[in-house]
Amino acid sequence: MSYLNNIKIDLSVVLGRSKMQVHQLLRLGRGAIIDLDTNENGEVDILANDQIVARGEIIVVDDAISIKITEKIAKFF
Repeated sequence: MSYLNNIKIDLSVVLGRSKMQVHQLLRLGRGAIIDLDTNENGEVDILANDQIVARGEIIVVDDAISIKITEKIAKFF
């Protein structure tokens, strides 16, 4: 199964979304805060190579942040 070590997957977790005009985006500086359409207890989307594969929830314990998978998307499993 060492051939699996050579497979590359881009993994992303989408915490929320926000709409803004391009000129607003260009004015953002380092440390800027963008309001998202969710909160810290909201559901997140988990994407592999830009395709949604699961949904989950954020778990925070002390300084560690993790994602608990709550739903797998059937077409990928």
